[in-house]
Amino acid sequence: MNLIKVKHFGPIKEGYLDNDGWIDLQKVTLFIGNQGSGKSTIAKLISCFKWIEKVLIRGDYNTKWFTEENRFRNIYCAYHRLQNYFKGNTTLNYKGNAYQIDYTNGELTITENNTGNYQLPQIMYVPAERNFISTINNPELLKLSSDALTEFLTEFDNAKRAIHSKGMNLPINNAIVVYDDLKDELNIKGDDYKINLIESSSGFQSVVPLYIVSHMLTYSLENLLIKGNKIHAKRLAIKPMSSEELKRFKKGVSAIWANEDLTDEQRRVALSALSSKFNKSAFINIVEEPEQNLYPKSQQQLLNSLLKLNNVVEGNELIMTTHSPYIINYLTIAIQGMDLQQKIEASKNTNGALSKLYEVVPENATISAKDVVIYQLNEQNGRIEKLDSYEGIPSDENYLNQSLAVGNELFDTLLEIEQGL
Repeated sequence: MNLIKVKHFGPIKEGYLDNDGWIDLQKVTLFIGNQGSGKSTIAKLISCFKWIEKVLIRGDYNTKWFTEENRFRNIYCAYHRLQNYFKGNTTLNYKGNAYQIDYTNGELTITENNTGNYQLPQIMYVPAERNFISTINNPELLKLSSDALTEFLTEFDNAKRAIHSKGMNLPINNAIVVYDDLKDELNIKGDDYKINLIESSSGFQSVVPLYIVSHMLTYSLENLLIKGNKIHAKRLAIKPMSSEELKRFKKGVSAIWANEDLTDEQRRVALSALSSKFNKSAFINIVEEPEQNLYPKSQQQLLNSLLKLNNVVEGNELIMTTHSPYIINYLTIAIQGMDLQQKIEASKNTNGALSKLYEVVPENATISAKDVVIYQLNEQNGRIEKLDSYEGIPSDENYLNQSLAVGNELFDTLLEIEQGL
């Protein structure tokens, strides 16, 4: 996986103090903290750095393009509205599988890693403002000031048109979302009702854009292969190249075939390498506040669905920011589910234990403890801490659970006052 270091940027001051400041990004990475602590800031930086690495690999730009004329700050950080977060001592570092990107003393440098282990990803930043899209007709006609929200709107428009005529099952309330192509609208269907998404609850308005975009982008990856309970490399769906991608690809193919010094085997390897630069083989899903407007049980159901999609491909990553203690608790359940699943599979006498497990944690929604990391951000001192774990289980000594404990303490204080009357 990748690493990122952030110091003196926006609300983040000293940042992460351990591991020389490097934050480890795992298959599932969660950022928690109060408002204004920098959760979204670091998630947006991850999105920005991963995108730059991707387009460098694909050949859209060269390193010189990003390092000149302060484009990194004024164009690419501005995309996420981070251009004013820079300070005189800002330090930003990113270690990817293909490139290392460093920003220090006001200058950006990019160096190639040459690890030879890079999966070209589809990257999606899912903003907290997503429910706004669900509340209006013809959102594509809006002139949005947020580039990230505009991109998400485009993917949302693509996703709703890709919904099968029978609809798509939603992870909450046993509901189905159906697209009416004549009216260009989405409807929510239950056992005894059908309602337009615009008229539905705020929970549906938050879940539908997030879920259908995540589902579409997961299953638009190329070269997927079913292996065990995961999908690694068999073609399920093909997302066509854009016209510019196709142009560059054809130019590359022509150059390979025109090189008479290559043997047939060398030509085959070169063509394979060229194709791998254009085939998206992983999905990086960066989600702000998945719990938005959701009842705790619905938060669990949505989280399980996101974990399922994340498990479809080995190279997929799920990065989330949250204010919800339930997200941490249900993520813990998914980790315990993986541990129990492995014990059941190793046991000779399961007595139907696996089916009982899947009633608690759905099949394919479990996650290994080594693939999960949780970071806490403190808005008061601008520091980042890694949440401790016990035998792989995230500690309940975290900011969100502590906030719940405060409520109990206040209740006890009221009881003491009452008893003193």
